[in-house]
Amino acid sequence: MPIVNGMHYVYTVQPGDTLYSIALRLGSSVTDIESANALYPPFTDPGLIFPGQLLLVTNPGTTQTNHIVATGDNLYRLAQRYSTTVDLLFGINPQLPDPGLIYVNQRLLVPAFVYQVESGDTLNRIAAWFGLSLSALLQANEQRPGFSPDVIFPGYRLLIPLPSSRNIVVFRPFPGTRISRGTIFSRFARAFEGAILYKIVDAAGTTVTSESPIQASAGGPSFGSYSLPITFNRNPSAQTGELWVYARSAKDGSIVDLVKVRVLF
Repeated sequence: MPIVNGMHYVYTVQPGDTLYSIALRLGSSVTDIESANALYPPFTDPGLIFPGQLLLVTNPGTTQTNHIVATGDNLYRLAQRYSTTVDLLFGINPQLPDPGLIYVNQRLLVPAFVYQVESGDTLNRIAAWFGLSLSALLQANEQRPGFSPDVIFPGYRLLIPLPSSRNIVVFRPFPGTRISRGTIFSRFARAFEGAILYKIVDAAGTTVTSESPIQASAGGPSFGSYSLPITFNRNPSAQTGELWVYARSAKDGSIVDLVKVRVLF
């Protein structure tokens, strides 16, 4: 499945914007923006954009997705769009002084990645492949030119929410991608003393990686980052499986904040 690398921006078109001015501001090109957002016939006239539309803009930087705050945005609405929580969005953006204070033109890190549609794809198939609901996929791409819940076209780029809970998000590996011993998995968690856990199970029910500790860079109430290589305790007995990242309740030891990432072996 073709995941698009690069620095991605979700940008709301403003009065007076042109594709050239947006490309210049965000380090992209008019051609790339047109292709990623289906800004070409028969969907629209070349270069035709309207205030309020959401464009996906990519440049060659480090792979992550940023939402550029527009008038009317707040963390609650962004959390809905990216199928996450206000707590998590606030926690992974330490530049924010308060969850109720965001400003137009701020660049906020959001838990999402970008997928480029292939011939034969359907939205249902894409959602299933990445382990999310169709409604989450539709919600992430609302207000985008060229986006329809009924028809998608090869070359169009979709925003895909990353797996998250209130206190944990996994940015790598991407859902639906292949892992092996040594694959790095990473990003953010909020937990007591920064202690979280992971395990890997395959589709046949085999525990490929037994419950193992992860130490985040900070403990709750702050969000800390984590990054470590995956280990296998035994070989997978199926081609697919899940990476589980979670914490355990201090009260009864039960699993809390479970995040599941669909993986291939």
